[in-house]
Amino acid sequence: MGIHEECGVFGVLSAKKENVAELVYYGLYALQHRGQESCGIVVNDDGVFSSYKDLGLVSEVFSKDTLAHFPEGTMAVGHVRYATTGAGARENAQPLTIKYVKGTLAVVHNGNLVDVDRLRARFEYQGAIFHTTSDSELIAYAIAQARLHGTSVEDAVCRAVGELRGAFSLIVMSPRKLIACRDPWGFRPLCMGRKGKAVLFASESCAIESVGGTLERELDPGEIVVVEEGQVRSIRDNCRGQSHMCIFEYIYFARPDSVIAGQSVHEARVNAGRLLARRHPVEADLVVGVPDSGLDAARGYAQESGIPYGVGFVKNRYVGRTFITPDQTSREQAVRIKLGALRSCVEGRRVVMIDDSIVRGTTSRQIVVLLREAGAVQVHLRISAPPFIAPCYFGTDIPDSEHLIAHDRSPEEICALTGADSLGFLPLKVLHQIAPDAGCGFCDGCFTGNYPIRL
Repeated sequence: MGIHEECGVFGVLSAKKENVAELVYYGLYALQHRGQESCGIVVNDDGVFSSYKDLGLVSEVFSKDTLAHFPEGTMAVGHVRYATTGAGARENAQPLTIKYVKGTLAVVHNGNLVDVDRLRARFEYQGAIFHTTSDSELIAYAIAQARLHGTSVEDAVCRAVGELRGAFSLIVMSPRKLIACRDPWGFRPLCMGRKGKAVLFASESCAIESVGGTLERELDPGEIVVVEEGQVRSIRDNCRGQSHMCIFEYIYFARPDSVIAGQSVHEARVNAGRLLARRHPVEADLVVGVPDSGLDAARGYAQESGIPYGVGFVKNRYVGRTFITPDQTSREQAVRIKLGALRSCVEGRRVVMIDDSIVRGTTSRQIVVLLREAGAVQVHLRISAPPFIAPCYFGTDIPDSEHLIAHDRSPEEICALTGADSLGFLPLKVLHQIAPDAGCGFCDGCFTGNYPIRL
C-alpha cells in the first residue's frame, strides 16, 4: 500500500474497421492496477486521430456515452498512468498526440528516463515548446525529430530510442503503422498477442487475455516490432542481449494472473512466501496476507510452514487513489478506510502477517494496530521482499533514501517502529530464486543500490 505502480500501455491494430476504442477500454481495465491517476485512448480512423483522456480511473473517465463518441477505426492505443516523472496533472495524461511536418503520432509510455534534464535542455535550445512535465513528451519529440531526416517512422523510432537512457516500454501509432518497443535493458514488460487477425500489445499478458486474445510472445529488450496492414516485422538494431527486468514486477506490480518472461507472477509470489517460511519460521496459529500482493506470498508461507492460511483482512474495493491525500494523518486514516481486520478470524490467535514491502513504515504500523485491535495476541510481520535501501529511477515511486525506513535502521529497529512481535525480510541472497522460470536478468537496485545504468 506504500508503493505506487508506474503505468500500463495497450494497443491494437485490427484487420478491419471496428470498435477498437472499446477493445482498448477493456484492456486498460485489466491494467488499472498499474496506474490510477489518469487514463486515455486515441483511435486512428484512416489517419484521423480521435482522443479522450482525463484524470481518474478507467471506469470514471470512460462512460458508455464517452466511448460512443469514438469512431470505428483500425488502430488505437491507450494508457493508464501513475506519475513518476511529471506531476499528476491532466496535461500529463496519456496518450500524447503530436502533430508535426510529417503527420501525426500518438505515443504511450511506461517507465522513466534517467537523462531527462539533458534531453529537455537539448530540445529547448532547438526551439521546442513543451506542454507537459512528463518525460514521455521528450520521447515523442525525439521520434518526431528523427523523422524529419526523411526516414520511415520505424527508422525514426529506432534512431530515437537508441539515444535514450532509462526504462521505456512504448507503443507508437502513426497514420498507417503500430510500433511497439522496449528499452535495451528490458526494465519494464511489454508483450504481443492476437485476437483473430488483430495484433495486440500490452504491458501484461492478463490484458491480452482479458479481451479474448492469445499471448504470442514478449518483446525482447531493445526490440522494435512494426505492424502494418497485418504484417509484423521485427527490428533488432538496439538489442544488446542484456535483460534487467524490474524484479518488483513479480513482488508487487503485475497482476498475479500475468506471465512475465515465462514466469507466472502468482507462482513467483508463492515462491517468495515459501522462502520466507524457511528463513524466518515462527510458532503461530494463522497466516494472513495484506491484500492484494501479499495474499499469494501468504499462501506460500502457510504451505511451507504448515500453519493454517486464513483471511485476515477485508479490502474496500471502492476507494480510488484520488481519495488519498499526502499528509500523514490522511494516509493513516486511509488505511482504515481501505482495510478492515476480521475479528472472527484473528481474535485470540498468534498471527503471521505477510506484506510485499515496507517503505516508510507508517502503513505497516497501522496494519499491525488493526490486527491487535481485532484481538490478535501476537503479530509476526513477514515481508516478501528485501529491505528498500535506495530509490528507483526507472518508473517506480520508491522515494529518496532518507524517506526509507530501512535506509539506516536494523530489522530490530524497524520491528520496534511497526509494533510487531517479530519481523523478517526476504533475504537478498535468495531474491532471484522467486522467479526460477524467468528467462531474463533482473534489476534489484532498490534493494542493493546497484543499477544496470550509470546514473
